[in-house]
Amino acid sequence: MQQPPADTIDWDEEFSVETVERDPSTGEVPTDPYDQSNANAGAVPFEGESMAARFGGQDGIRRIVERFVDLNFADPRIAAIFEGHDEVRLRRTLFEQFCYILNAGCDYTGRDMRSSHEGLGSRKADLNAVVENLQQAMHEEGVPFAAQNRLLAKLAPMKGDVVER
Repeated sequence: MQQPPADTIDWDEEFSVETVERDPSTGEVPTDPYDQSNANAGAVPFEGESMAARFGGQDGIRRIVERFVDLNFADPRIAAIFEGHDEVRLRRTLFEQFCYILNAGCDYTGRDMRSSHEGLGSRKADLNAVVENLQQAMHEEGVPFAAQNRLLAKLAPMKGDVVER
């Protein structure tokens, strides 16, 4: 009969599992340096304040992003793509991206779309699921359908930088 392993074995060390230390002030996993620029957001912001208002300003945008991320992590069609990613950083950078594009007074500090999605193996069906989740989050927040479509039209050209296969 096989004996259980000794309690003194450090399995993380045994299998060379690296421990990731989060930044104590932000809660994010540190990343390699990159050039930060609003151009990395992937779209030119809307003019004026009307689109930001339709999304409820920064507070509404934050609620939409929170719900959107929750939906993506829970969606069995795409949850595997999000596993192991820094959810804290994702929430922050998506908020910044949407806030910047909607001209709600934010700068975008995340990476460009191509490098931030590189290696995920995303397919068109995956992107469709993400878009459906974003539409649901916007609908739940009461964003008018026409405003939803205007934002989606700004995001659509990023498809080539996001879909890999």
